Amino acid sequence: MFRISPINDKALQKQYAELCGTEPILDFFAYSMIDAESGELMGFSQFEIGEGCGYIATLLPRVGYSDFEAMFILGRATMNFIDMCGVHICRAAKDAGDERLLRAIGFKETEGDELIADMTGMFDGHCGGNEK
Repeated sequence: MFRISPINDKALQKQYAELCGTEPILDFFAYSMIDAESGELMGFSQFEIGEGCGYIATLLPRVGYSDFEAMFILGRATMNFIDMCGVHICRAAKDAGDERLLRAIGFKETEGDELIADMTGMFDGHCGGNEK
């Protein structure tokens, strides 16, 4: 089991960024994914919410850690928060995380340096918004 939580302490955000091998973006929101048994960091995301569009800059596991399914859940939790804020389009840096993971959570290629996801209906309980 694990717990995904917002990070409100900027010193902790900096520490987690370092554990994941990335730079902290202290003016962005951040989520941590912590192993409930050991209390160790499993993964980390940094993101912002703008007018009409969210942006994921970081979606990374702790260096040396690998759990695709857990990282999938962290990615979707990050996207769900952005969606709950009323923003249904999300961009991600192509190097925000593992390319396979970013595609699995719903991002698609664009012509630029980013990926994009339309989250309309993604979190309403209808299989990505498609009624059957």
